[in-house]
Amino acid sequence: MIRGTIIKGISGFYYVKTGADVRTCKARGIFKKDGSIPLVGDEVTIRMREEDEGLVERILPRRNEFVRPPIANIDLFIAVVALANPSPNPEILDRFLVTAEAAGVNAVVCVNKTDLSGGRDYMETVYAPIYPTVFVSAKTGEGTERLRSLMHNRRVAFAGPSGVGKTCLIKRFVADEALITGEVSERTGRGRHTTRHVEIFDTDFGAAIYDTPGYTAFEGATSLAADARLDAYFPEIGFASEGCRFDDCRHMNEPGCAVTAALRDGLIAKSRYESYARLLSETERRTSEERRRKTK
Repeated sequence: MIRGTIIKGISGFYYVKTGADVRTCKARGIFKKDGSIPLVGDEVTIRMREEDEGLVERILPRRNEFVRPPIANIDLFIAVVALANPSPNPEILDRFLVTAEAAGVNAVVCVNKTDLSGGRDYMETVYAPIYPTVFVSAKTGEGTERLRSLMHNRRVAFAGPSGVGKTCLIKRFVADEALITGEVSERTGRGRHTTRHVEIFDTDFGAAIYDTPGYTAFEGATSLAADARLDAYFPEIGFASEGCRFDDCRHMNEPGCAVTAALRDGLIAKSRYESYARLLSETERRTSEERRRKTK
């Protein structure tokens, strides 16, 4: 048996890096029967059947996994927004960060396009006290050295809405002809990318970067449940909740809620609380619908 890492999967073939070699493999049929699918980033054991083709025999335990995009075992989640073109959308950014928190993955907020006009105050005031926040320009290279230091020797996934410059940023760290992108479309305001498969690219500073073209949203392997203590996925809300009168406080209209008190005092940003409230409403509605289906 040979141990390696899946760095790419296309049309039922998995490309497994084993040391300096990349071996083309198929997956055992038992994976389909078990309902499990090898993911890019999986640590696996393979057996070579022929000189140029192997078989994935076993998927080793995962530290984390995502269903959209289908990847596993990341160490760092970089949520990318742009100062302009497009402007930051706090709700989308917060959903990315909650996805990372729920998966137990460290997160960084990366604010791209500092070469364009746009205010930094909001990002510095709201996010910098909670997450490492890096201001960069993929165009000029400003700030990319700090981002590089945070990525050192880690498996890294970039996430962000279309057009914020994820691929341009990745190209700053990966010298590979496979990474080709167009500029943001003037008509749609969306980025253009020529590839559609997920792939891991190595860097010269020890980081392994997951390129996930076409995925403008990340979804964890397990949907958030109403009893999952959503407040724990908003660090500042989770911290404030320790002072709530009731252990099961939802932080809506309950008496003695330390979170709504912190919101009134300006210790929690209104936009962050609104993101929490929307997600709480969604998870409670989804849980209620699931319960009704089970009782039918």
